[in-house]
This record gives sequence, C-alpha cells and structure tokens, in this order.
Amino acid sequence: MPALDMLDISLLRELLTRPRAGMREFARTLGIARGTVHTRMGRLERLGVIADHAPRISPAQLGFPILAFVHLHLAQGQLARVTRALVLVDEVLEAHTTAGEGDLLCRVAARDTEHVEEIIQRFLQLPGVVRCRTEIALSERVPSRITSLLSLVAQDLQADETKPSGPASH
Repeated sequence: MPALDMLDISLLRELLTRPRAGMREFARTLGIARGTVHTRMGRLERLGVIADHAPRISPAQLGFPILAFVHLHLAQGQLARVTRALVLVDEVLEAHTTAGEGDLLCRVAARDTEHVEEIIQRFLQLPGVVRCRTEIALSERVPSRITSLLSLVAQDLQADETKPSGPASH
C-alpha cells in the first residue's frame, strides 16, 4: 500500500465528493497552497491511488437499464483467449477472474432481458466458454463507493500516530 497521510485522505475525500471543484477550490477548502494540491494529486496518480478522472455515467440513462452479473465457466487454459474476446463485447462493463464458482465474473449492461439472453448466447459461442450462470440486479442498494475505505485508512493512520515508537522499555 502506498504511504498516505491525512492530507492525502482529505484531498481524496474532496475529489470524490466534489470532483468538479478544481485544484484552487481544493486548496481553499483544505487550507493549503494550490501547488501542494497539484503535487499531491500528481503523486497520487503516479502511485495509482487515483486511477481515473472520468465521470460516473449511468448505463440506464444511456438506454441500458438492465444490469446483469454473468459468471463464465471456462475450459482449462482458455482465460487469455476468452478475455481477449470479452473486450470486443460492448455490453461488458468489466470482467474479473474469480476464485470459487466460475472463472470470470462479468458486469454486463443490457437494454432488456431479451438483450441479456442475446449476450449470454454470444458468450456461449466464444471458444473456451463452457457455461454461464447469470444474475440480474433488481436495484442498487449500495452504490459504488470508495469513501468508506478512506475512513478505514484514516483510522489506521490515527492508530499508527498513537502507537509508541521505538523499543518498549521495561
């Protein structure tokens, strides 16, 4: 894990809660120089902590209201081949290799249930895919979030600050 401090956590919280505010506003809110914000943001990007600046766009508002999770079961040795094929399926929003049942978990956006079925049939035609298991999301109960993890990192930092440093004396 990259070494973060409380200023990094505060800056990340600002970025997540007000992504359009800009460096000048972040500097004002945090009470630091704009150059410090710029330097910190660059460091967080280089470390991979800030992975993207893209807005969160709603597939539903683009005409794809159905969200499905499709578990793909693959033939041995076919992971790379299937992954290359999945990149070409526009409805696949993301795919992850998994431990447990299934080999790949795909998050898929679709226009309706018939479209989900069409996507599944395309998956089943991919060389290396043995079978699929699909779950359709009914509603989003906890939206994608990261700020809760920032709170845990902040707690860890605060706990580290209270730990005595150096060898324990008896």
